[in-house]
Amino acid sequence: MTVDSTAGAPTTAPAANDGPADAGPPELVQLLTPEGERVEHPDYSLETTPEELRSIYRDLVLVRRFDAEATSLQRQGELGLWASLLGQEAAQVGSGRAMRPTDYAFPTYREHGVAWCKGVDPLNLLGMFRGVNHGGWDPDEKNFHLYTIVIGSQTLHATGYAMGITKDGADDAVIAYFGDGASSQGDVSEAFTFASVYQAPVVFFCQNNQWAISEPTEKQTRVPLYQRASGFGFPGVRVDGNDVLACLAVTRWALDHARTGQGPVLIEAFTYRMGAHTTSDDPTRYRIAEELESWKLKDPIERLKAHLVREGWADSAFLESVEAESEQLARRVREGVRTMPDPDPSSIFEHVYAEGHALVDEEREGYLAYASSFASAAAELTDGEDD
Repeated sequence: MTVDSTAGAPTTAPAANDGPADAGPPELVQLLTPEGERVEHPDYSLETTPEELRSIYRDLVLVRRFDAEATSLQRQGELGLWASLLGQEAAQVGSGRAMRPTDYAFPTYREHGVAWCKGVDPLNLLGMFRGVNHGGWDPDEKNFHLYTIVIGSQTLHATGYAMGITKDGADDAVIAYFGDGASSQGDVSEAFTFASVYQAPVVFFCQNNQWAISEPTEKQTRVPLYQRASGFGFPGVRVDGNDVLACLAVTRWALDHARTGQGPVLIEAFTYRMGAHTTSDDPTRYRIAEELESWKLKDPIERLKAHLVREGWADSAFLESVEAESEQLARRVREGVRTMPDPDPSSIFEHVYAEGHALVDEEREGYLAYASSFASAAAELTDGEDD
């Protein structure tokens, strides 16, 4: 994807707006309407080719299909838990594709679309939720950190990493993902302070999906979330989080702003969590069906599909081929999860310390003796039955 980094890209963030453009004032950055009409923004221009748009569409469809398969696998007892990204594909794919290969991302536990853009195999994500690993990818290889379950703490990790980049003299940037609920955590405010004071090359990407589990945004803040950045001395921008092109353009500008020594940026991607917070949640207990239906009209995949079809850049053969590829991915994921080998239980004691440790060795021996007692009891029981 290409965006004109000089024409239309501000050196400082323009006065960002307050809400979804298709709902009337307040406004937000949008390049593709819910009906699939391409529009221009005076501050964020984006040039794309039909081939690039088809590639983005493919990413969106495959990520959604993988996510749906993961939800099904959890319902079948194959995963312990799953946090769906349904409805947030544009925010994640758009921002994920805005990064350079050397830019580093710090995710929460829901950034499956960003992981896809950074080249992480979906099976490695699912291994953690199945409980057979702690995240089966190499963060340094992918420049994509392991998932973070502790709410908001990754913003501090990202800020520290970005400060290190500055010390090293590199021109890379860092992006930290978090949700509207995490914005209430003290760690996030601390990260904002450090990033601002030290001009750290970090972009804070908040996916405001309207619900912090069961708490709506209005129970979390009295001002739009992006406006919090001004109190810490750096720019904030609100973007249509269901518009993949706007997310791409704004994030690319923000990363360039950060990497050129101008300090951090806060992006609020105004989107909606179409599914449950996790598979242990029941959203029908705290939100109404009409709200969900209204956001379905803003679906990120359908608006890009409508644009491609309207422009004559995608025919039925292309759409069917993407759908078929998504089903192939789902089958690979399904088969891969069900055949994942369980780790040796004693491996939990490995890599606790860089070198050997007497206490860990003692605990390992105690566990092995405890585990072997079950095998001994089973053998005695079998011998008794033979007698």
